[in-house]
Amino acid sequence: MLFGSISYLNLLPFQVFLKRHISHNASKMTFHYKRAVPSQINKALKRREVNAAFISSVESAKYKCTDLGIIADQKVYSVLLLEGENEIDPASATSNQLARVLDLQGKVLIGDAALKHYLKGGEGTDLAEAWYKETGLPFVFARLCYNKDEETIQKLARRFAQSKVKIPQYILKKEAKKRDITAKQLTWYLSHIHYTMDDKAKKSLKLFLKKTRHL
Repeated sequence: MLFGSISYLNLLPFQVFLKRHISHNASKMTFHYKRAVPSQINKALKRREVNAAFISSVESAKYKCTDLGIIADQKVYSVLLLEGENEIDPASATSNQLARVLDLQGKVLIGDAALKHYLKGGEGTDLAEAWYKETGLPFVFARLCYNKDEETIQKLARRFAQSKVKIPQYILKKEAKKRDITAKQLTWYLSHIHYTMDDKAKKSLKLFLKKTRHL
């Protein structure tokens, strides 16, 4: 199976879970990885270069999907709109559309670069918080979708949803060092993200996709 993975910190718990799952089931299935930014992963799933991936929620209606997503209640800290002229983030799909839906002007910045900007004291509008203020709902940035092996992917999603993934300190330190932040900051950031789509998250996604159709 070819599995696409967004190369941002917000998927670190799932990546740790998946590695453990693979090591325990090595004889049953071979996984190959493709890591890239969201906009590239979207294209990879469309071209069937990968069979499953967390893709931008704005693209997810085109595919079969699980009930796993990248979800933030109020602030997410890694999807920001900076002051200045309108400028999309080429790595993004959903966040660019979210800024348009909210009718906000500025430069979209996502992922680890946005988180680092915030942690260093940079200013910007948190787009998940802006969505919450308008709707009272969490925001779904991505969903785990697939184009084959439905039973395997759905089972994997259920297992992750039922798991409490503990990230080893050596991994936290290694990933934090790559981004020039601390392991404590990384843990704090991940505490603001959850992955199981409840009724509110599903309602939010439906509303967002409806609004994007009117742009």
